[in-house]
Amino acid sequence: MSHSGAETLPLTVSNTGFLLDKLGEDCHPLQFLRELTQNSIEAILRTPEREGDIIWDVDWISRDLGDRVPFKLCITDTGDGMTSEEMIRYINQLSSSGTIQSVDGNYGVGAKIAAATRNHAGLVYLSWKDGHGSMIHLWRDPGTGQYGLRQIKNPDGTYGHCGSVEDCIKPELVGDHGTKIILLGNAEEDDTMRAPPDTPSPSQWIAKYLNTRYFRFPSGIRIKARQGWEQPRSNTDVNVLRTLEGQEKYLEKHMDASGTVQLDGAVAHWWILKDEGALSQNSGFIESSGHMAALYKDELYDIVTARSGHARLQQFGVIFGQRQVVLYLEPISSDSRRVLTNTSRTHLLINSEPLPWTQWASEFREKMPEPISALMDRIASKSTSTDHSRSIRDRLKALLDLFKVSRYRPTPEGPLQIEDPLPKAGGTQLPLFGGPSNPGGGGAGSTGSAPKATSVGSVYSVFLKKGGVSGDDAKPDLFPTVTWVSVADQTRAQGDIEDRAARFLQDQNLLLINADFRVFVDMVRHWEERYAAKLGDTTAIATTVSESVRNWFEQALTETIIGLQAMKGSREWNAAHIDSALSEEALTSVVMQRYHPYNSIKRELGTKLGPLG
Repeated sequence: MSHSGAETLPLTVSNTGFLLDKLGEDCHPLQFLRELTQNSIEAILRTPEREGDIIWDVDWISRDLGDRVPFKLCITDTGDGMTSEEMIRYINQLSSSGTIQSVDGNYGVGAKIAAATRNHAGLVYLSWKDGHGSMIHLWRDPGTGQYGLRQIKNPDGTYGHCGSVEDCIKPELVGDHGTKIILLGNAEEDDTMRAPPDTPSPSQWIAKYLNTRYFRFPSGIRIKARQGWEQPRSNTDVNVLRTLEGQEKYLEKHMDASGTVQLDGAVAHWWILKDEGALSQNSGFIESSGHMAALYKDELYDIVTARSGHARLQQFGVIFGQRQVVLYLEPISSDSRRVLTNTSRTHLLINSEPLPWTQWASEFREKMPEPISALMDRIASKSTSTDHSRSIRDRLKALLDLFKVSRYRPTPEGPLQIEDPLPKAGGTQLPLFGGPSNPGGGGAGSTGSAPKATSVGSVYSVFLKKGGVSGDDAKPDLFPTVTWVSVADQTRAQGDIEDRAARFLQDQNLLLINADFRVFVDMVRHWEERYAAKLGDTTAIATTVSESVRNWFEQALTETIIGLQAMKGSREWNAAHIDSALSEEALTSVVMQRYHPYNSIKRELGTKLGPLG
């Protein structure tokens, strides 16, 4: 039988507009900045010089010559450019680009999906090659909903989908070759220089996104982005082109220390940033304080910043000083571990699965770099937290049986027996399928002694033995390690656990309690004011009140965590349920009661400072 392609009817798409719109929904709102920048980088690398310029700017020509035309964003590069035929071929085909297509390459889809779907009015391409300029207009036809090249009327009255352009509109930086793309938005009246809603740093949004998306740019490629465009062009202190360098150069410039840690299947790159004003002052155009990301081919993925970044850093063992620590995990690709991006290039995958963050976190904690440990020790030494664990343990000692803390784990030898659902190899044949213990055979009409099962899963579950492999009675210490953190002593970064009572790191059995949470602060203030009115405002009163308040709220949180351990492994409580019950919001609800902690604090303070009457 022949297997030539002539026998196959090629697959087609009847509605590419619908397909592109659906794919575009998966893209980050600013993904088009990366896609068009990457296309320009690759175009420059195809030139003999392999160096050049990329500029994100206002399209000043349409602004100056049009009638009240809004600001339009454009990108210009000094890449190899395209002829009119190449523009039609590369731009008007969905999966086509000027480079070889591959699974892990740019494969020509990104810009069309990320940019065209957010610019229904169109993307105007102007490109020069060998000194000749051409133009096309990619848009979404409002009548049909289809994406494609808009028909252009030439000066001689003829029509086509590509036209020649005069040199007077060629950007200054473009010589014999280069490309300019103008983004029109979804309507002609759209201001495409304006950042999409909820975009961080709206006045520097292009610089912020590209600087934090790229770890480094290729050598010899210079990238700039306009900021302050709404100010007069004569105001060169504000209306300027900012040079973009990527995260690496910034981190190297502002670091105190750096290094790498080898993990299973990845390299962890770490930096400790200087404790300086730049941590917050430069956040408008770059990620200037602690955060985490995945690194792949000089680009950053899965970046987590601010509160989410601090939480992940804590999972990696950076309990204090997250504001100064940056971690990039770079997966190592191999024959058995294929590292790829998802189609929209927003996340990294290993063998089509999410990155193993939990595994890497455990390894990094075990191999914690000494400079990061030293940083944490310095900050921890400033903490005013007192250890309440012993008094809490003493109060709960008589109640431990109520928490059901005993757990079982298999061990080679031990006094207890754990259910073993699997028959040992070479053992007696299962009665269900006939054999010595079931002479009647295993057919549908079998009269053997095998128990009946109602589903495929229960076929095996009915054979669970009451005896089993040896085990021992393990009683792990379910009391969490507790640390009170505060902005005042730098054990908590501004924004971390903000207006929440606590965060519990399950992998480390570590409870971080926010001393700045308003419920705790209000309770402390209440008792300080009452005792100050009787005894005078003294440091001793403030310290005693603060410790008593912390002691009793800490007990409530500790009891909650211990109690939830008993729910693990039960049928109605899976891992997601436990995570939810231990979330910051759930732990906050634990301390919202007043009556019991109030009376416990009152009794303790009455003993230490005397009753108030």
